[in-house]
Amino acid sequence: MEFSQGLISAAYIVAALLFIFSLAGLSKQETAETGNWYGITGMAIALIATIADPRVDNVLVIVIAMSVGAFIGLHLAKKVEMTQMPELVAILHSFVGLAAVLVGFNSYFEMEHSLPLTFTETQQMATNIHLVEVFLGVFIGSITFTGSIVAFAKLRGVINSSALMLPHRHKLNLAAGIVAVILLINFVQSGGSDSALYLMTLIALVFGWHLVASIGGADMPVVVSMLNSYSGWAAAAAGFMLNNDLLIVTGALVGSSGAILSYIMCKAMNRSFISVIAGGFGTDVVVNNDTDYGDHIEINADAVADMLCAAKTVIITPGYGMAVAQAQYPVYEMSQALKDKGIDVRFAIHPVAGRLPGHMNVLLAEARVPYDIVLGMDEINDDFPKTDVVLVIGANDTVNPAAAEDPTSPIAGMPVLEVWNAKQVIVFKRSMNTGYAGVQNPLFFKDNTQMLFGDAKDSVEQIFKAL
Repeated sequence: MEFSQGLISAAYIVAALLFIFSLAGLSKQETAETGNWYGITGMAIALIATIADPRVDNVLVIVIAMSVGAFIGLHLAKKVEMTQMPELVAILHSFVGLAAVLVGFNSYFEMEHSLPLTFTETQQMATNIHLVEVFLGVFIGSITFTGSIVAFAKLRGVINSSALMLPHRHKLNLAAGIVAVILLINFVQSGGSDSALYLMTLIALVFGWHLVASIGGADMPVVVSMLNSYSGWAAAAAGFMLNNDLLIVTGALVGSSGAILSYIMCKAMNRSFISVIAGGFGTDVVVNNDTDYGDHIEINADAVADMLCAAKTVIITPGYGMAVAQAQYPVYEMSQALKDKGIDVRFAIHPVAGRLPGHMNVLLAEARVPYDIVLGMDEINDDFPKTDVVLVIGANDTVNPAAAEDPTSPIAGMPVLEVWNAKQVIVFKRSMNTGYAGVQNPLFFKDNTQMLFGDAKDSVEQIFKAL
């Protein structure tokens, strides 16, 4: 048995190292596929080692559960479009949160039924530590569960993407946090109180729902990343309760990497990290869609093709609308046709161009767009004044001048792609509707901007044929 346990510990170490290599590989587009395989291998080793653990006596139940999960996972992986990946990730986070809640309650009930009649000081300390682990695991898991469901519903379009503005909403969040701390103290001092645990779970479920509901659509990519971090800490808490070192390490890796990514994205959007995770605390904005910006100018595909042929430099700025229309493939063909004519073509990607970090980069890579012509906002923003034509395909909030010009805008202060500085801007849109943040875009009414209405894929294909 000692040999088996030693072998399992070694397998856990190997799996943990593979997870670290996976994160390192996923940090670059060129090594992302290798990073994925590291992660898959590490997870396979972790699952096999867990099933082989001598402490596991219900192998059949685990195998059945894994088989059902694998069937559902394969079905979803084949069915889900790339444009639906953000909402899929969000709902998967909810499963991790729910798992942490169930593990927490199970661990608490098992401990309660096996308490010794007399406590030594060491036993009392160990019990108190375990009670704290249970409480925090259920608390974080509950917030992750309902928060992820709200994020899924917003990304899916089931509920409005705008921020829920309840009166005194920040005071409500603060009160929920204070009550949770009081319940934690009571829970530990009483040696485990059912009522305290149940009440905290209810508060945490409502708190998680309200926390994400209070965050507007413009910040949703950060929310998904933040929930990824929460799910990691929930898994780490479950690892402490189950005394599983690999789960602790893996949860800490996911939690810390998600938090770092959220922070990086907040910096890129000029958002306060604390503000976003606190449900938009400190952001008092006024959405005013009654402003008269003037009239927009329309253009057709043939005229756009003529304009592109006369240009020397072209920058393509894609957004989520391009992904919805599945226009990345004809966009790639159009860019190749322009390059064949000797025109310099590059892609400008905003950090939150999709609804998931790196979403747009994956879509372009899927369409075989070379990495070296896909540039980030910081790399390309200074080049717009020297650009002849900018094609804004399905982007809205990430190219909105209101971020720089309107201090009351929900996206005020967010760095955006300054496409309006180019000589000519062509905006591909289905209509004049507002973007995901729900604010109007003054770019559409500027003198050097022309609107090409219609399905992005059809419009690009028409331009390609004209070229």
